[in-house]
Amino acid sequence: MAMKRRGPRQEISIFTLSFLDIISSAFAAVVLLVLLSKPLPDNDTNNTGHAEQLLHAVISAQGSVADSSEKLDKQQQDLRRLQEMRGLMQSSESKAKQQLDDASLQLERLNGQLEGLSLVQSSLERAAIRPSSATKRDVEVGGIPVDSDYIIFIVDTSGSMQSIWGRVSKEVINVLKIHPKVKGFQIMNDNGIHLISSYSGKWIADTPQRRKGVMKVFYAWKSASNSSPVEGIEVALKRYAKANISLSIYIFGDDYSGSSYDDVIKKITRMNRNRFNGKRLAKIHAIGFMSNYASNRFSILMRELTKQNGGTFLALPQ
Repeated sequence: MAMKRRGPRQEISIFTLSFLDIISSAFAAVVLLVLLSKPLPDNDTNNTGHAEQLLHAVISAQGSVADSSEKLDKQQQDLRRLQEMRGLMQSSESKAKQQLDDASLQLERLNGQLEGLSLVQSSLERAAIRPSSATKRDVEVGGIPVDSDYIIFIVDTSGSMQSIWGRVSKEVINVLKIHPKVKGFQIMNDNGIHLISSYSGKWIADTPQRRKGVMKVFYAWKSASNSSPVEGIEVALKRYAKANISLSIYIFGDDYSGSSYDDVIKKITRMNRNRFNGKRLAKIHAIGFMSNYASNRFSILMRELTKQNGGTFLALPQ
């Protein structure tokens, strides 16, 4: 039996449109799966990076703080050096100013000394008395013998005298000058308070340096006073007057606040006598100053007191 012959064999193509669609869809699915399966950014990694950035920032800030602190320390050191230099400059300026003031004061004192010395000398000339050889006393002025080995100043330190303290200081120096050399001297106020308490009851040795040092203290002396020299005279006679020494007492004042003249004069004159032979222990002189508060009470007392005790009273013009 004869078989029918089939027609020509058709070629089969696998790349048909349907196949491509399938392949494309599969590839798309794979791509989608890949995209879906891509790992998300690691938060720990981001956090680590952020922490590192912060750490770097902190380190940088610490470095800046250290630099700033070092600069601040250096500036503070510079400031301290400048302050020290300023202190030294102020100290030098103060010393220079003090030296200038001292020089000006010294010049003023020298001029005052010359003026005051001339005044004392003219008073002596008016009295017509030669130092250490006076035999006759003038009732109104009198002479000032300068032959004493020891001298005591009793100075009123009240407010009225403090207002003319420059003049008072000059006259103390002038009296010292008319006694070129003594064995010792002492200074106290009218209440018997010593200028230098460590020398209370002792004589201050007379040397140029000691005179200068004592007067420097005297210029700045501030002491309470009642404008009555009675206490000071009593201290001078009790502590320093001796029968075997020659002593002169100089009283400086501008007023007298006591109530009695006669009683004071009698008491001082009696104390100024050696109880064994009746001789005078000290010559008592007085120098009166004119101030805004001066009265004639000091002059009245001192004229008679000095007359009774071998001294003299000088009234200085204002």
